[in-house]
Amino acid sequence: MSADRRASNAAETIKGNVSDDVKAFVAGVLTLFMDRGEQGFGDNIGLRMKIVEVSVNPMPGAPKRKEGLVICELEVEQDMVNGGGNMHGGCSAYLIDICTSLPLAALTETYAGVSQSINMIYHAPAPLGTKLRIISKSLTLGTRALTSRGEIWDIANQRLVASGTHVKMAPSVPASKL
Repeated sequence: MSADRRASNAAETIKGNVSDDVKAFVAGVLTLFMDRGEQGFGDNIGLRMKIVEVSVNPMPGAPKRKEGLVICELEVEQDMVNGGGNMHGGCSAYLIDICTSLPLAALTETYAGVSQSINMIYHAPAPLGTKLRIISKSLTLGTRALTSRGEIWDIANQRLVASGTHVKMAPSVPASKL
């Protein structure tokens, strides 16, 4: 992918109330998902995603707990649409998978495990050219499971396109075969 098509996710361009180190870490997690040196599923889409905010705030209803918030933006392009010219449901799930991992990384400053489940709800179509805002928040941070939720919004029409919840877990270490 050409450098001009990649989103700039330099820490100093990202808004939010966390340090530039945390912003850089979150941007690094996004890059880690995509930039492995060989083409992988969805890499071109993920590399176009721009992180616009990383914040950590008191959790509503439990102010002693913290909530991670990450907001990303992306335009629906040809490689994201189905035969009807709208963003494919699988692409929406991919965006929820990637984006909802980021607020967990903002809180834990670790690479937050592997997906255990993703539950999606599709609300409205997002045609080719739609500018999207993906708002992701952490819900719970347990010792074995981490949960977050995300919403994909059509910016111009202020319409919810899709939403999802994502449960991640630490992968188990394989047993030695010696």
